[in-house]
Amino acid sequence: MPASRRPRVALLAHVAAERHDLCDYLETLDDRDWQVRSLCPAWTVHDLLAHLTLSHRQTLRATLAHVVLARGDLDRAEAEWAHELSAEHSPAELIALLRETAAVDHRVPLSGPLDPLTDVLVHGQDIARPLGHRREMRPDRALPALRHVWSNGFYGRPGKRFAGLRMVATDADWSAGTDGPEVRGAVGDLLLLATGRAAGLDGLSGPGVGAAAGVLQLTDA
Repeated sequence: MPASRRPRVALLAHVAAERHDLCDYLETLDDRDWQVRSLCPAWTVHDLLAHLTLSHRQTLRATLAHVVLARGDLDRAEAEWAHELSAEHSPAELIALLRETAAVDHRVPLSGPLDPLTDVLVHGQDIARPLGHRREMRPDRALPALRHVWSNGFYGRPGKRFAGLRMVATDADWSAGTDGPEVRGAVGDLLLLATGRAAGLDGLSGPGVGAAAGVLQLTDA
């Protein structure tokens, strides 16, 4: 297949399904829920929804312009961009936009083909967990994201950070690490752990959980 025709977003059908599922969930939230702080401390639930609508329409030029305004800080640029959008658009408008563009084959400049899937899976939990809700992640969708994240420098190379621990999925054929205390759990919870979310610890078990929690604390320090 010519390079120009290769899909930019890997597993686009899964990505679109996750976006539609997330929209179904978001439509159940009430007015107070939108102002709750998400697992991403810089963003409310409303802000995080705004961020999710960017991933399939964000251009390199617009990204660079926001980075310049944020004095070279990409994280700050993304946060401020999301704040702008949430101030301009209601949750209902943003949900409609996320639905309309759920299957668009576009990803954020400089990101990888599996980043859109990782983004919607993890940010869906960033929204739901602080609201006291558990949205199960399907193993067939979460496993490719976990494999992608595990050795990825953008996510801090979890395989190196958790060296000395053996990670074992209980709902899929996946493990990492050859020895050391075990950390066991569903792929979705391991994905949260790998992306630095302490909320993932709640679903994990095994003698290595305490050490894994310690790694997260060191990362946040």
